[in-house]
Formats: sequence, C-alpha cells, structure tokens
Amino acid sequence: MKKRIVRIKDIAEKAQTSKGTVDRVLHNRGRVADDVRERILSIIKELNYEPNFIAQSLKSQRTYNLAVLIPDPDADSYWEAPKIGLEKAEKELRQYGVYISLFIFNSHEEQSFIAKAREVSKEHPDGLLIAPVFYKEALPFFEEWAGLNIPYVLFNTQIEHVNPLCYIGQDSYRSGSLAAKILSFGLQSPGTVLVAHVNEDISNSAHLITKEAGFRDYFKSDKHDSKFKIISKEINFPDGETLDDQLDAILMAEPDLNAVYVTNSKAFEVASYLEKKALKHIKLVGYDLLTPNLNYLEKEIINFLINQNPLGQGYWGIHQLANFLVFKKDIQPIKFLPLDIITKENLDYYLDPQ
Repeated sequence: MKKRIVRIKDIAEKAQTSKGTVDRVLHNRGRVADDVRERILSIIKELNYEPNFIAQSLKSQRTYNLAVLIPDPDADSYWEAPKIGLEKAEKELRQYGVYISLFIFNSHEEQSFIAKAREVSKEHPDGLLIAPVFYKEALPFFEEWAGLNIPYVLFNTQIEHVNPLCYIGQDSYRSGSLAAKILSFGLQSPGTVLVAHVNEDISNSAHLITKEAGFRDYFKSDKHDSKFKIISKEINFPDGETLDDQLDAILMAEPDLNAVYVTNSKAFEVASYLEKKALKHIKLVGYDLLTPNLNYLEKEIINFLINQNPLGQGYWGIHQLANFLVFKKDIQPIKFLPLDIITKENLDYYLDPQ
C-alpha cells in the first residue's frame, strides 16, 4: 500500500489551528499555548509525520561548505581513490548546496599537516572530512574543532578518545586478524613471519599498531605461536631508493623467513625484492588495488590483497556529513566497510568502473 504523504497543512486542519502554529511546534520556536502544543504533538504522532528534509534543502538555497583534509595523491597514489570518491559524492550532493574545499598535505611531513589543519580552522567550514595520518599532531585540532562546533568525520584511521561525528573505514584489528588467517593457511612448515611497516612512522600511526595487534593475537589464539616466530620491522627508505639492503639484513638474521605481511599499500616494494631474488617460497599479503600491487598479484608474487575500499571511504565520508547537516539524520558513530580478499582469480570483479 502506498504510504500517504502527510503535510503541515493536514496537521493544521486536524488540530484546527494555523500552519504557522504547527511550524512553531515542529521547530520549537515562538510561544504556543500548552494545550495547543499537546494537541499538535499528538496529531503528529498519530499521522506519523516525517519532515521532508530533501525538499526543504532544495527550497532553502542554503549552501554547506565542507573541508577535506587529505594527503597529497601525487605523493602517494593510495589517496587518489578517496579523492575520486569524495568528488563523486560532491557531484551528487551539489543540488542540495553541498560544496567541498580540499586541503592537501604531505603525508610524510607533520608540519605540512599542521599548516593545513590551521587553514581549516581559519576557514571554519560547516563540516570536515579528515584522514588523521599524524595521530599526535591531530589531537589538539580535534579539541579546537569541537570548540568551534565543526562536526568532523574520520576516515582511514580510527582514533580512540576523540568524538567524531563518524568513523568510516575498516576495523583495523580484524583486518590484521584476517591477514594472519590468510597467511596461516599457506604456511606448511614452521618459520618466521615478518610484519613490515613500509615507509611509515609506526609510533604515530594508530591504525597500523592496531593491525599488528590483530595479526599477532590471531597467531596466539590459534595456537600457532610456538610454530611461528612473529617479528616486526619498520622499513623506511627515501624516494628513488629500495628496501633491498634492509630485507637482505632481515633474511640474514631470519633465514627461515617464509611470510611477509605489509600493513599498508606498499606490498609492491617487497614484491619487487622477492621477484629479483627469486624467493618464490615466501608468501606475501598486503593492501589496496594500486597498479603496482595488481601487477604483482597477477604474477602471484603477492598472494592476496585486502581491499580497504578507499574510494568508498571518501564517498561515504561526504555523504555522512551531508546526512547530518542537510538531511538532519541520526548518524551511527562507526561505519565499517567490508574486508574484501582479492586474488588473481577474482580481481576483475573489483576493477569495474565505480
């Protein structure tokens, strides 16, 4: 049965009052006699009235200026996908007065993040989408934005003890556990498993610490701990250089290395080394559908990739802000995106145009 649309006019007629009086009750403004207010509220409940925020926003001519604080995609191609996602969302929402300003920082320079975060505060947007890759530097700004009544959505990195409107991304702990489970199926003999944080400041990357915890806990809980030695290394090197020397040193110290878990999108760096050294026995799991990762997945040097759906993170981040600001919806504090396991065999399904 088609749902009947209830209008303010219908409520006013049933309550035997004016549309203006109903409007004042709905928006809790102006003086209305108590008995009239109670009668109107009762009729609203009886008729199951729901405001049409979409229609209201189209009529209002109000614009909503959203800021996005995001790492530079030219410096790290991972960030191109969330940028495409948020731009797609803006295109869909522009009819409702939603506009986006990008504040792009260098993901390897804390001062670049701080400078752009200060620009956001000065701009005082209606809402903010942020990838807080610098945990320590971001914390004071969360307090500042709360004081300025700027609602913000976190994506990519979940941070405890702050109060965002919403977090959008993967469950980092379960993501690490999933990576461990995948690898454990492929390991037939005891040996060493490397957790590799490639070109990351691990002490300032809360989500990577959580991923590693999930990875280690899986091996402990599954009684693999005595069979496999789990080691963790930060492998950092400048642009234009390789990690070959560092991996050589790890293999010298751990000759029975038989698996590597790369906690970010840089699995292709390790894959390049394994290919050059013809180390076909070492299993490799990483993240994200970057072109170099896909090339090594096709060659089966990378065995599995976990898709973090960065495009969806940017897309849903903007939609959550619009749902809150424009459409007045209640927002759930966490929107976890699925953990998709990508192999050579199912890769094509994830490369369809979004």
